[in-house]
Amino acid sequence: MSNAIRVLVVDDHPLFLEGVVHSLSANPEIDVVGVATNSAEAIQMTASLLPDVLLIDITLPDADGIETTHNISISYPVVKIIILTASDDEDDLMRALRAGASGYIVKGISANDLASAILSVNQGESYISQNLANSLLLELSKPDLPDPFHELTEREMQILRLVAQGLTNKQIGKQVFLAEKTIKHYMTNVLQKLHVNNRLQAALMAQSKMAKEDTE
Repeated sequence: MSNAIRVLVVDDHPLFLEGVVHSLSANPEIDVVGVATNSAEAIQMTASLLPDVLLIDITLPDADGIETTHNISISYPVVKIIILTASDDEDDLMRALRAGASGYIVKGISANDLASAILSVNQGESYISQNLANSLLLELSKPDLPDPFHELTEREMQILRLVAQGLTNKQIGKQVFLAEKTIKHYMTNVLQKLHVNNRLQAALMAQSKMAKEDTE
């Protein structure tokens, strides 16, 4: 399992935690390297194990899971973080995205879909439960909001559209004949100009813009 995605799971409900670990362990592309039941353990185990992906609940007994996400994303930016929670509140979603999460999944997702989400996030993509994605897209597409894309250059908009299609920086680089490092630089500029914190927010905004253009 040397090439498997190394996953750390954080949840304070033993039965749920056991179920997630069991379902993920059945996938040969995923290696569950550890489990934690609170924020302190999550931070300590992230430091010692440095997993590829961290699955973490919002509600933890010793701290807010989103604050923990923020702390880990700053200290260990290489670790991709997915919120796995019972909350389908849009405010929690936005807080998680601002904290640095690359994914937000509402509990009840199937084992196959959870594994697919982990694989996608590990490849540099983003994942959000469909019902919340739809709500966020509606919010971002309100007509009274100013056009957030007017500051983007043609090249930045081209790259953002490819991000919205789910392509990784490496895949985008091959398509537009630029180095992956250059694509990362462009995306840094895009995030700053759109005043968002991560690729998921930028991709959702671009998807909303593209959908609107298709109807015009």
